[in-house]
Amino acid sequence: MARAIWSGAINFGLVTVPVELYSATEDHTVHFRQFERGTSDRIRYKRVNERTGEEVAYENIVKGYDLGDGDYVLVEQDELDQIAPGRSRSIDIESFVDLGDIDPLYFQKSYWLAPTKEEFGRAYGLLLQAMAETNKAGIARFVMRGKEYMAAVRAGDGVLVLDTLLFAEDVRDPAKELKKLPEKAAPRGRELEMAIALVDSMADEWRPEAYHDQYTERVLKLIDDKKAGRTVSVEEEPSEPTKVVDLFEALSRSVERRKSGAPSTKGGSGSGASAKKPSRKAEPDLSELSKAELDQMARELDIKGRSKLKRAELETAVREARPGKSRKRAS
Repeated sequence: MARAIWSGAINFGLVTVPVELYSATEDHTVHFRQFERGTSDRIRYKRVNERTGEEVAYENIVKGYDLGDGDYVLVEQDELDQIAPGRSRSIDIESFVDLGDIDPLYFQKSYWLAPTKEEFGRAYGLLLQAMAETNKAGIARFVMRGKEYMAAVRAGDGVLVLDTLLFAEDVRDPAKELKKLPEKAAPRGRELEMAIALVDSMADEWRPEAYHDQYTERVLKLIDDKKAGRTVSVEEEPSEPTKVVDLFEALSRSVERRKSGAPSTKGGSGSGASAKKPSRKAEPDLSELSKAELDQMARELDIKGRSKLKRAELETAVREARPGKSRKRAS
């Protein structure tokens, strides 16, 4: 069971809720040690004086701020400790904002907040329900491990979530960082309509469990193969980017592939011949179709508002609108 990494209280208005903070994520990166090739000797790092080449004890090291041109301001650790913020015992919510107004660029790391004792569950649950129904996030400041954070407290799946946020000065301006910003060219003809149709045909529910860190899995397989003395399998080279000559044609063919269920063509745009549609039963079992397939049927039946419907709602709408029901197929 995870241990709390911080404890204190959430304050909003005159309400105080004692809480504990738990990390909501963990790192699954595969870490390696370093060895000299051909030996079993570990590589170690030492703190060395670059002028004398002699090793320096940790207690004799001070920090230096680079002023440029080889000039530094030296700062002692106890001087930093004297100006460091004290360990905050509270998460003071200063305001509530619409969660959708926070650009995901500002989100840094996520934590769970839990009431410290069962007796505080009522106030905790009240805040959780109020934030879930209003889709608001509480913007707050707090101090953890000697560092001040800005945070957004929001409703999660049955638990309050605290996301540490970047400050405005931490976010770069793309106009200053990019060599040239993309031009806002107006779409030609039906390009936008076809692009929206492609997006709609690929729409699905967010299922994070369907995505895995494939590179880490391959690294672990490589380690397992080498340990067992098996031949290491080499991954295929990634396909070359498709050379788009006619944007509308590329979009149209992409939509057709989604309709037919054909896989995307690797490496180049191909000859331009469309894939044959696989035969399908006259009356398919809707419960076995994907959301994308149901969305395509909904488009053919001219069901309004289909892009906002979840899979189950799409299935019901398509079933009611199919020929023979009260609603007719659009011409």
